[in-house]
Amino acid sequence: MSAPVYGILAEFDSPHEVISAAKRAYAEGYRKLDAYSPFPVHGLSEAIGFHKDNVSLAVLIGGIIGGLSGYGLQYWVNIFAYPINIAGRPPNSWPAFIIITFELTVLFAGLTAAIGMLAMNGLPKPYNPLFNSDRFERASRDKFFLCIESEDPKYDASGTRAFMESLQPASVSEVPY
Repeated sequence: MSAPVYGILAEFDSPHEVISAAKRAYAEGYRKLDAYSPFPVHGLSEAIGFHKDNVSLAVLIGGIIGGLSGYGLQYWVNIFAYPINIAGRPPNSWPAFIIITFELTVLFAGLTAAIGMLAMNGLPKPYNPLFNSDRFERASRDKFFLCIESEDPKYDASGTRAFMESLQPASVSEVPY
């Protein structure tokens, strides 16, 4: 019995080749694919079908929750828990609440951005089956890689390998788990 396969990995020499290959793979119907490069390549994320991230929405929601909690806490303390008449101003003196409200908005938005980015990127991920590939260590130096995972609905071991070879990469290999 053979070892389970994580996916098929193709190695390319230039960023233009991997972008072209990623566009073809996406057009062919593969959806569980990822690309790796030693530096950011403009257009590569769009080529593999990554168009939307939800971090900005999470930051907005975190900021709103922070602002409402800062204002709400001050309102509750000054109106219900510990009302003090200071210089005859009303208990709900909203201009005095703005500084803390702003600070908690920024704090919650920043924390949501950091935690949301880590969670939505699936981090931390200390192990990836691609580390089992001998050639993959060059992804951080000078090579570009495209991997179609075996979990893809269209994945077929021989058909996917033939498709990857039709992209004319420098090499194609199976990645074991």
